[in-house]
Amino acid sequence: MTDTDHDPYLWLEDVTGDEALAWVRAHNEPTVDALTGTARFAELQDQTLAILDSDDRIPYAARRGAYLYNFWRDAKNPKGLWRRTTLESYQSDTPEWDVIVDVDELSRVEDENWVWHGGTILRSTLTPGDNPDEQYRHALVSLSRGGADATVIREFDLVTRTWIDPADGGFTLPENKSRVSWIDEDTIYVGTDFGEQPDGTSSLTDSGYPRIVKKWVRGTPLTEAPIVFSGATTDVAVNASYDDTPGHERHFASRATDFYNSELYEIRGGENILIDVPTDAAASIRLNWLFVLARSPWELADVTYQTGTLVVFDYLKFLDGNRDGTVLFTPDAHTSLADFSFTRSHLILTTLHDVQTQLEIRTLGDWTPVELTGLPPVATISVLGVDPDVSDEIFLNTSTFTLPSTLLHGDTSVGSVSPIKQAPEQYDATGVTVDQRFATSADGTSVPYFVVRRADIESGPTLLYGYGGFENALVPSYSSVSGRNWVQRGGTYVIANIRGGGEYGPEWHTQAVKAGRHKVYEDFAAVAAELVRDGVTTVEQLGAQGGSNGGLLMGVMLTRYPELFGALVCQVPLIDMRRYHKLLAGASWMAEYGDPDNPDEWEFIRPFSPYQNISADVDYPEILVTTSTRDDRVHPAHARKLVARLEETGHKPHYYENIEGGHGGAADNKQAAFMSALAYEFLWETLTSAN
Repeated sequence: MTDTDHDPYLWLEDVTGDEALAWVRAHNEPTVDALTGTARFAELQDQTLAILDSDDRIPYAARRGAYLYNFWRDAKNPKGLWRRTTLESYQSDTPEWDVIVDVDELSRVEDENWVWHGGTILRSTLTPGDNPDEQYRHALVSLSRGGADATVIREFDLVTRTWIDPADGGFTLPENKSRVSWIDEDTIYVGTDFGEQPDGTSSLTDSGYPRIVKKWVRGTPLTEAPIVFSGATTDVAVNASYDDTPGHERHFASRATDFYNSELYEIRGGENILIDVPTDAAASIRLNWLFVLARSPWELADVTYQTGTLVVFDYLKFLDGNRDGTVLFTPDAHTSLADFSFTRSHLILTTLHDVQTQLEIRTLGDWTPVELTGLPPVATISVLGVDPDVSDEIFLNTSTFTLPSTLLHGDTSVGSVSPIKQAPEQYDATGVTVDQRFATSADGTSVPYFVVRRADIESGPTLLYGYGGFENALVPSYSSVSGRNWVQRGGTYVIANIRGGGEYGPEWHTQAVKAGRHKVYEDFAAVAAELVRDGVTTVEQLGAQGGSNGGLLMGVMLTRYPELFGALVCQVPLIDMRRYHKLLAGASWMAEYGDPDNPDEWEFIRPFSPYQNISADVDYPEILVTTSTRDDRVHPAHARKLVARLEETGHKPHYYENIEGGHGGAADNKQAAFMSALAYEFLWETLTSAN
């Protein structure tokens, strides 16, 4: 089929159409029959569910006021509990949790398949004599039906433990990809589907996200709420927020013109004041300072800041035209800035050096380094749960491929952290080795990858995982599921840090977008070829796995590099790149892949669009394709049409579509365990039978 031919499988784009769902069920059944009947599948599923439901997992929490809030799922509460406790109790072995919302009970009472999507708690201003609990009383809770991105938003009172009825002035929004944020206890910013506007335009962007933001006052009709900010239908989304930092209260709005470019404004006195930084930069305002992370070379006055540089300015002076900045971080060939965050007194820089994380702490204002003791010598470190308006308290999570997570707690003003929670070992990592290696891609670029395996394994079934997109870095971390279900079993697990990700800063990503997209696939193919060349595995015993953008990666491996693999697992994938921008949120990704309707851009997209490159004359590796009916981000038709086209050309793919689950593929731990076991059973059966 050429890209100009009629597409015979457009009917599979009807997500919940009777004919399409009948096709789904007809394809699910043989896959379930073929893969789920063995004792090994049952063991894989049970082991995975035990890990996901384990009571001794770390209950990660975020502080709001006097409490640490956590969302928790386990075997008894598959839909989950939103709960809270004090720090003192949290640090004990058996915290006393106060349950705020029981999602299982809520689903039962309301006869809805609710999936938790988070709660946003307002910090109100207290006057003398007020009850401290009143300061954190109001919450906006997001609930999804079946795991979709679209959510229902409802207001919850944390003091009375009740949902606030719209008739009593409660903020409530129907199912949509809405965006809301608190201003005060009676006012919110809201972006949602307001319907067709007076000028005939949609209130949503072409990507299906809010184009208009209104300021909604409690007790007034949403239809009468004034518009405070709007963008174009071709934008990805617009947003507005209120910074309630004491003494620095400000209103902001932004419009994302594409996935990587946005305009940031301060709303002041009814005027939108543009913050004149590059649209592709990451900008953050904190107290008196404007922080800018350059994602391309930035020429400013007589200075050029290279890509990946973090610069700080006096915010108010910057608005007045002063461009005197202080460089806080400069990248090199091996080191990039992965993230930055704040405590009350400090700036925290998280850097990556050859995909290994490091932390740097600086004092706000004079930017002097601060030593933070108690960190492990080598581990992936993530900053969690800081509230910079309240204190210098900090939570850090650390892990490696072989050491489970440790939660550290401390204070940047004291300069130390110490362990307060330790996750259990979920697989036997005794004798498991981790090697970082580098493959050479087609253009000579050195591409890092990690090889995780038992020391007694020299060669055998190998699973190569990759993503390669949206500046998402794959860093070393403890994976209980792959450790128990693959490495402990005798398989080799490989993570490829290919271009398109953020492992070496913005340029590692930007050189592989649009016309440079081929570099993503060449990098992954180079790692695959080297694994065979170095004797880690054979072609017949090499499998690969990826989801979403990584699912597209698998589709390209299938159609462009079939000779490199024995099996592929392609999950919630993008596949039809001729129509991806017309399906659900696809239009928002044109800055990553290109515009198929532009003939010049279609020329570099077409060779890597799996749907248009399937052939009856090629011997493809075995493939399992999975997706979710409720995925409203990447349309399930991508996976459906891939399988239909493969079958049309005489191939025999395996297919499974979860009727629920959203973009993650599963709505609860039981579904997640089933989907995981399905993939590992398929891979192990296929790759070991090739021996």
